[in-house]
Amino acid sequence: MVLLLVILASFLIVCSRATGLEKFDHPIKVNGNLRFLVVGDWGRKGDYNQSAVALQMGKIGEELDIDFVVSTGDNFYTNGLTGEDDPNFLESFTNVYKAKSLQNQWYTVLGNHDYRGDVVAQLSPYLRKIDSRWICLRSFIINAEFAEIFMVDTTPFVNEYFVETEHTYDWRNVMPQKTYTENVLKDLENALSESRAKWKIVVGHHAIRSVGHHGDTNELVERLLPILRAYDVDLYMNGHDHCLEHISDTESPIQFLTSGAGSKAWRGDVKGLNREDMKFFYDGQGFMSVQLTPTHVEIAYYDVFGKVLHKWSRSKQLHHIVI
Repeated sequence: MVLLLVILASFLIVCSRATGLEKFDHPIKVNGNLRFLVVGDWGRKGDYNQSAVALQMGKIGEELDIDFVVSTGDNFYTNGLTGEDDPNFLESFTNVYKAKSLQNQWYTVLGNHDYRGDVVAQLSPYLRKIDSRWICLRSFIINAEFAEIFMVDTTPFVNEYFVETEHTYDWRNVMPQKTYTENVLKDLENALSESRAKWKIVVGHHAIRSVGHHGDTNELVERLLPILRAYDVDLYMNGHDHCLEHISDTESPIQFLTSGAGSKAWRGDVKGLNREDMKFFYDGQGFMSVQLTPTHVEIAYYDVFGKVLHKWSRSKQLHHIVI
């Protein structure tokens, strides 16, 4: 029965293409609310508390009656998938996130660890035949009526990955790097300029602002952040640092929200907690929920036991056009 519902839901999600990016139209519920979970850096075959986090995601997902799940990348450790038939897909995804409430669509971006494997396999529609929840593209849009979520492939922006020798990366369809990243930004800017959504959310694997292990991603600060500010983006969500954190932008209303604690966490690996824009930081495992209406957003962070660690909310006025 659950599988049938998932298959039916998949048919309700209409895929189209706008401004170079595929767009998935995800209908909202009759009550007008949009609710989803955000988790990142998770794929470890249930180890490092991945299964424990998944258990609490299932409980919170049921409580909130979520519409879908967003993954911020690093979906399969340590080096992505080896191919379309890699058992790691079942062992780290299908067999871990078994709760009824998590049988909704999973919208997923790639992380740097995913790029160390067979990226083409992870992007392949074949995986949807194995598990119909799985939607993973490089960059795309989720259109949920009054909210649009712009999923961005951030790994190719990080110059370090192109010069380091410790790991190898699958750069098929990415090279030359400069052209690829310029096109990603162009497509995003065009999509944001055309968006009429009340809430604009951008999701990437790498942080723009972070006090965790990796810190700020300078390439994104220089190239992506100005676009987010120019087009009044409300939230930027990411993983990469294995923690939960909330930082406010000092020059715009943008909130930087890290949810990269789906399995292995980095205890004590933190710097700059005293920065004035820091709202919340937690160096353990957990995930995040997002609740939206046309006029209100509420963010909540949960730990591995399902305890609420931090909440934030904001309201907007509806602007009516008088004819």
